[in-house]
Amino acid sequence: MKKIRFISVLLFTLLLPALSLAGNTASSTITMDFDLSEHNTDQDAQLWIPYPLSDRDQLISDIAVSGDYSESAVYSDREYSTPILYARWNKGAKSRKLQLSFHVIRNEVVRRDFPNKEADWDPADYTAFLKATSLGPIDGQVKILADQITMGKTTVLAKAKAIYKWICENMYRDPATRGCGPGNVCLLLEQPGGKCTDIHSVFVSLCRAAGVPAREVFGIRLGKKQTEDISTWQHCWAEFYLPGYDWVPVDPADVRKMMLKENLQPGDAKTIHYKKYFWGGWDQYRVKLAMGRDLQLNPQQHGETLNTFGYPYAQIGTKTLDWLDPKTFKYTFTFHQ
Repeated sequence: MKKIRFISVLLFTLLLPALSLAGNTASSTITMDFDLSEHNTDQDAQLWIPYPLSDRDQLISDIAVSGDYSESAVYSDREYSTPILYARWNKGAKSRKLQLSFHVIRNEVVRRDFPNKEADWDPADYTAFLKATSLGPIDGQVKILADQITMGKTTVLAKAKAIYKWICENMYRDPATRGCGPGNVCLLLEQPGGKCTDIHSVFVSLCRAAGVPAREVFGIRLGKKQTEDISTWQHCWAEFYLPGYDWVPVDPADVRKMMLKENLQPGDAKTIHYKKYFWGGWDQYRVKLAMGRDLQLNPQQHGETLNTFGYPYAQIGTKTLDWLDPKTFKYTFTFHQ
């Protein structure tokens, strides 16, 4: 079994005090096991996995990669610099297994100390976060709705808050949606039910159509028990950029999730609490793995660009496996507290 281990001791030493003092944190080890052995061995197999990195909100350490692959390396895509763990098995390989494990300390993120006056800014500096995507247009009905929602609002903060409020009040969580949803904004404006990628895709598109830089974040939720299977716990959240301040966290999808889970009405005190919390806040029970839409993976996958990279991605020859079916794709993600 080939094994690669990456430990950033210096980074861990420097960042641990800051993370420990930053408020509520969650700490865990996540193990991701993949097995492509049951698929056609007459063709080569390729696997791309969202790869965790440290940032100011999370500290990643003790990364270990092992498996019987022919080659493996860490790359990134060219547009968003999203990190990718890549592995390939040669044609004829009887066993195709890989394990990725890492330890994470994740911060609760709260950014609500907004300045009284917004700084001057140049939208040209945020082109990547103001443009349309294949499923997220910023013209037509999206632009019309964004203008209606933000009518009379003159600041980035006021526009983003109006859009957040509209999302919380007009979209809903649909448990029947597969995975996190594809985030097809035009369809969602006709039928505004979905899951986290759906809800945040609408938030991002409306923000961009209103001139507010915004983006989705893709990752996975952390458990709260000693050990849990989190293979299907993928989550998407969002943030918008407030000039002269920072990227501001939001999660209207979790507002709608809690409303469904606790059978809450829009005017209930707990609903109001969730709306206040997820405006400028994220809980600590999540780890960021990827960003960007319409990704060209590296090494390049066969076929069209990838809508999102919140799930692992695999191809046998030129055939793409169903990443929303961990039993057929055969992967297991385990949380250890």
